[in-house]
Amino acid sequence: MIAWERIRTVLLDMDGTLLDLRFDNYFWNEYLPDRWGSSLGLDPGAARTELMARIARRVGTLDWYCIDFWSRELGVDVMALKADIDHMIVYRPHAEEFLHRLFASGRQVVMVTNAHRKLLTLKIERTGIDRYFHHIVSSHDYGAPKEIAAFWERLEAEFRFERANTLLIDDNLTVLRMARDYGIGHLLTIAEPDSGVVGRDTAEFAAIDSFMHILP
Repeated sequence: MIAWERIRTVLLDMDGTLLDLRFDNYFWNEYLPDRWGSSLGLDPGAARTELMARIARRVGTLDWYCIDFWSRELGVDVMALKADIDHMIVYRPHAEEFLHRLFASGRQVVMVTNAHRKLLTLKIERTGIDRYFHHIVSSHDYGAPKEIAAFWERLEAEFRFERANTLLIDDNLTVLRMARDYGIGHLLTIAEPDSGVVGRDTAEFAAIDSFMHILP
């Protein structure tokens, strides 16, 4: 599935790729609406409907991923609420073994995530995932989400990778399409980013359900 002999740089997403997206989906779809709704006297269903409408208006923008934005928008401490359920932050199947092998392979390994730096810190504290990367880049560092070309331009300017010899693994199909358009040579996605949701259509992209299938 991956011609490792051709790969010199590996770009890896975090949420839904290396870490189980169940934490994030549960937080935004259930935990936050419940807590936010309670603070406003709304029932969970009404709170969720209102929150999803606000989120939908920000899809594809940096605000969508910004902890500070949502704390201001909703009048709650989003990071404190995330910390309430941080026991749900876990690796996807065999992801840590894959990272260990990859880091030892001599290739440049870079995390590329849309996660806000505050959330990234929480997940590093919980998993120790930073030990497996030469560099960690949040799209907030560049002021542009991975869904737009400006992110990739900044990334390439900083790390000088060869597009044809670079692999990106990401669960976000919109991000993969942007990376493909930018010229990233090797692309792979995840069949089940959220352990609570069985299967999905990954469109034109090859997908894995376990990192055991692509150990370098």
